[in-house]
Amino acid sequence: MSAPDRYLWSGNEAVAHAALDAGVTLGAGYPGTPSTEILEHFSALGGRGQWSPNEKVALEVGLGAAFARGRVLVTMKHVGLNVAADPLFTAAYTGVSGALVVISADDPGMASSQNEQDNRRYAVAAGVPMFEPSDSQEAYDFTLAAIETSERWHIPVILRMTTRVCHSLTVVRPACRLAPPPSTAFEHDIAGRVMIPANARPAHHRLRQKLAEILAWNEASGPNRFFEGDRTTGIIASGITAVHAREAAPTASMLKIGMSYPLPIEAIRRFADSVDRCIVIEEGDPYLADGIRAAGIRVDDKPEMYRFGELNVTRVRRILAGDVSPEPAAPKGKPPALCNNCPHRVAFNALHEMDCLVAGDIGCYTLGALPPFSAMDTCVCMGASISVGLGMRHALPEHQARRVVSVIGDSTFVHSGITGLAEMVYNRPPTGHVVVILDNGTTAMTGLQEHPGTGRTLDHHATGKIPFEDLARSMGVEQVHVTDPFEQPEEFGRLLKKALASNDLTLIIARRPCLLAASRIKQYERAAQESECSAAAQSGGSA
Repeated sequence: MSAPDRYLWSGNEAVAHAALDAGVTLGAGYPGTPSTEILEHFSALGGRGQWSPNEKVALEVGLGAAFARGRVLVTMKHVGLNVAADPLFTAAYTGVSGALVVISADDPGMASSQNEQDNRRYAVAAGVPMFEPSDSQEAYDFTLAAIETSERWHIPVILRMTTRVCHSLTVVRPACRLAPPPSTAFEHDIAGRVMIPANARPAHHRLRQKLAEILAWNEASGPNRFFEGDRTTGIIASGITAVHAREAAPTASMLKIGMSYPLPIEAIRRFADSVDRCIVIEEGDPYLADGIRAAGIRVDDKPEMYRFGELNVTRVRRILAGDVSPEPAAPKGKPPALCNNCPHRVAFNALHEMDCLVAGDIGCYTLGALPPFSAMDTCVCMGASISVGLGMRHALPEHQARRVVSVIGDSTFVHSGITGLAEMVYNRPPTGHVVVILDNGTTAMTGLQEHPGTGRTLDHHATGKIPFEDLARSMGVEQVHVTDPFEQPEEFGRLLKKALASNDLTLIIARRPCLLAASRIKQYERAAQESECSAAAQSGGSA
């Protein structure tokens, strides 16, 4: 039976299929909604996908593979690109020998994020081309185009997606047009790969020349579409917003931008000159509008009130009509809450009862900030709990400093909490400090993914495991305790009370598997044991 020529895929699935069809050598990333499923699907399809400790490491691993002529996909949500920004900016100078596509999955409306940043700005700042798909078909096509662009100009490329594109199901007709990838190999290029100032200066000139060539290509034959319609109103849009605008104003003329950096300014100028009124419709920052106006092209923009949250057809119609009246309030949903019998509940009960000042972190345990616990006072970014807590300890009077506790999850600790622990040992507060790792054996908030503390790879096979207690002791933490808060709630409370009263550096690991992951973890561990026994039996038989 022949395979169908049409599929119903999410944007994330479409990217995964495109990566497989293109022969991507390696997919690396850190789980974060709305990007998580890309690598999970890629791995399930047979591709080589792996979770890294954080996004910076993922991009650096990907860069190494791209130096070796590999085709590489690196995935992350928008705030993850903040973590990966350091290598991204310099990778634009070094370039790549193969292909390096960085997927930034932005989250307008903050469905699952701590901010609403618009990562289109990163393309300009770093100097790397950027594609913006509007549906699953374009997610597939633009992944291929990004690989092709990266290989042609030897430059990293950003594929900027958004929550709605990542998770919406639309029809895809896959058709990979790329030649098979070349064999991987590494060639010496010290001047091109070692970014000391003497090499970086000419590298910057080369980067700007590449961008000029890519701009000329984008103007002539880039993935930008013109929809002819009523010349009274012309709309410029990109990504999912273009879909909303087509539905909101089906008779209007439209220029849909597929490669939004470098911007095809001359194509935009011709379009703007061809209509009576030209308006830019976009979610988030006025990225397109700012760039277009900077080129001296007159366009209208959305009112400031529409800068916040996702756009939809109704909101686009309001923008086109100039309607700035108050929008109807969204219906209230059920507040999020920790699962019943979640082991984190014991910890937050104790923190609340002891009136602790809690520096918190990113994860499902962030819900400890909500009633009935109200036991989290700060939450900034991944790994900030330890560092912020230390700052509070240094600044507060002693009677308050002794109440400060840093709370972090296991995946987040590996992501960016280890350096905070180093800071704690190196710049020790006079009152010591208390760190609690809520270790539930998984990356729970994003869908139960593995991390270096679980001892399992992305596809749940056994691998090396980082024992947090051994790591902390080796770094110089004086008091390290492991307890099951659910089975031993009194012990957890006793340890916390004793730690707060002392001047010691204390780490309490509250370890119990997530309720949602516990049965799966047992299956993975059983499979690993059976695999080890089978390997041992085969080894004994051959001996």
